Amino acid sequence: MHTVRLRVGKHDLILETGRMAKQANGAVFAQYAGTAVLSTVCCSEKPVEGLDYVPLQVEYNEKYYAAGKIPGGFIKRESRPKDKEILVSRLIDRPMRPLFSKKFQRDIQIVPTVVSADQVNPPDVIAMVAASAAVFISDIPFDGPVGAVRVVSVNGELIVNPTFAEIAAAELDITVAGTEAGITMVEGGAHQVPEELLLEAIEFSRQPITDLCRLQRELRDLCGREKLPLVEQTIFLSAKDSILAFARPKMEVACFVKGKMERSDAVKAVIRETREQFADHIPEQEMGVFAAVMDDLEQEVVRKSIFERKVRTDGRGPEDIRSIACEVGILQRTHGSALFTRGETQALAITTLGTVYDEQIMDDIEGDRRENFLLHYNFPPFSVGETGRLGTGRREIGHGHLAHRAVSAVVPTKADFPYTVRIVSEVLESNGSSSMATVCGASLALMNAGVPIKKPVAGIAMGMIQEGDQAVVLSDILGEEDHLGDMDFKVAGTQDGITAFQMDIKVKNVTPDVMKVALDQARRGRMHILSKMAEAIDQPSQQLSEFAPRIISFKVDVERIGLLIGPSGKTIKGISERYGVNTNIDDSGSVTIYCKDKDSGEAAKDAFMSLLEEPEVGKVYDGVVKRIVDFGAFIEFLPNKEGLCHISKLSPSRVESVTDVLQMNQSVPVKIIEIDKMGRVNLSLIYEGSDDNVREDHRGPRDGRGRDSRGGHRR
Repeated sequence: MHTVRLRVGKHDLILETGRMAKQANGAVFAQYAGTAVLSTVCCSEKPVEGLDYVPLQVEYNEKYYAAGKIPGGFIKRESRPKDKEILVSRLIDRPMRPLFSKKFQRDIQIVPTVVSADQVNPPDVIAMVAASAAVFISDIPFDGPVGAVRVVSVNGELIVNPTFAEIAAAELDITVAGTEAGITMVEGGAHQVPEELLLEAIEFSRQPITDLCRLQRELRDLCGREKLPLVEQTIFLSAKDSILAFARPKMEVACFVKGKMERSDAVKAVIRETREQFADHIPEQEMGVFAAVMDDLEQEVVRKSIFERKVRTDGRGPEDIRSIACEVGILQRTHGSALFTRGETQALAITTLGTVYDEQIMDDIEGDRRENFLLHYNFPPFSVGETGRLGTGRREIGHGHLAHRAVSAVVPTKADFPYTVRIVSEVLESNGSSSMATVCGASLALMNAGVPIKKPVAGIAMGMIQEGDQAVVLSDILGEEDHLGDMDFKVAGTQDGITAFQMDIKVKNVTPDVMKVALDQARRGRMHILSKMAEAIDQPSQQLSEFAPRIISFKVDVERIGLLIGPSGKTIKGISERYGVNTNIDDSGSVTIYCKDKDSGEAAKDAFMSLLEEPEVGKVYDGVVKRIVDFGAFIEFLPNKEGLCHISKLSPSRVESVTDVLQMNQSVPVKIIEIDKMGRVNLSLIYEGSDDNVREDHRGPRDGRGRDSRGGHRR
């Protein structure tokens, strides 16, 4: 068994190997305070011939026993991955995938498992380091190691590997990964912070990331295995020079045809023409190499044009933004809708307002919680002109999470807007950054629905072409620029600052100067997009959709909650059913009424408030006759509160029988004329033409001791 340790933040990170999972190609047990992750890596026994990509799987998983919990629900075992597990798997995959060689040509599976969770220190960044260490000490070729830390800013102070409590209080929360050469991945969210703070936090992470890489090298020096061989290329394109000479001028034209589909068709036509021209010189076994050479040629042509001429495939300059069109309220029956189109990327965003009963219940090892803001991203195959299965994959979850993070920073609190808000983004077309189009569409749809967001949010995807020490930063990148370029940097925010970001680097390092240029260029692009959005709608609608539920909220004394609920919930159920509403009362005394129309909600509120009202002498109430006796009638003037209206108080003239004036369940106006020392209430009927004062000289029958027939004292 071998162990190394390093102080990171407030605790030591301990990496151990040789005690657990010894049959895996590599296994590392990582501990940080009370949080522990076991990460393993395995590869297939033999290479797969002709494989031209890295078949990597990352399966991060959290065991409920890690936090001393049993899974909720009917099934009492961990089943399909939760969204959080998928998001962390992507977090681990993105900085590591570029460091595997395509020449390895074997399936690789990394499985980080959270086996202990102290619910204080997040396990995700620990899993990132453990995954890298497991691969680095294994026999799998890997151009690592990778270090990873989380950095937050709390009250202006930067903290490495913060606790959950510190993350909750932070104005900036980022996860940064990189190698000893530099930063390669950044992801996080913020509350409208300036670009300078993000740059400062990234720079702050460099030293601990370098230290974590050195720690893994130390562990490898102790127990690292000899690496398996790569599969060397044995087939070459014999007519490569002639093929390139023929295809290059044609490709230089095809790569700049306007329109995504038209450009794709033109490139395919060049490849097809070249293959036909050299059919006699390209044996069957060289076809795979020919395809790779054509891909390389397209990449070379596109990158050279951007770097030397500053001209992109659609004719734009590096900082130019595609044409933008924004429409709101295009769906009549939804609560809010917007169609955002930027070039050949289009997102239809729909906002739905719900109640507390629509909140998402989150059950994981961090503890149970409820989420009242949801954002779901759908990427159907027709958006790129293809066929395929509909469903929610890792892409949909990852892109949706980024957009959720960007928009949630401006969504009002539950106290200010007591609705559950769900946004669905349907990507209808895609050619570059549909997640950022989702951010823009979601912001528009929220304002159309009347959600009082703090500020509109826009997002933009930045790219980069780097040659040596020189780099060209691209604004609003196309899909092919993402594929052929060296950086994908998505930035979302308001006029006041950044709310979310995600950066992936394909080169070994990006300098702080390039990142500063990219962020400044992204800010200018974001301002341009926000101005276009403001032309469609610049502030939330003042009225909610007629189809949205109405919510009425008020507070009551915690000690009086029981009066509103009643025995076994009888009172709250009765009022809710009577007025056709749903009512929720929480432990803090907040009462929320959900209704289809405001009138029924206000009536229900009045009914609840009347339960709390104390009877007041001289005040007039609307009462209901509940019991009739010989000497008068008992009338309910407030919910569950009754008083006696003596027969002498029914009319200015003598009444022979109570039933001559009143009937059971009859609604009548009454006035409280007395509340005696025992709390008994005496009422007077308000009859037509009265001045709210019934004659006091009408007496009912008395007993010989000066008491009336119900036991009240004679006055």
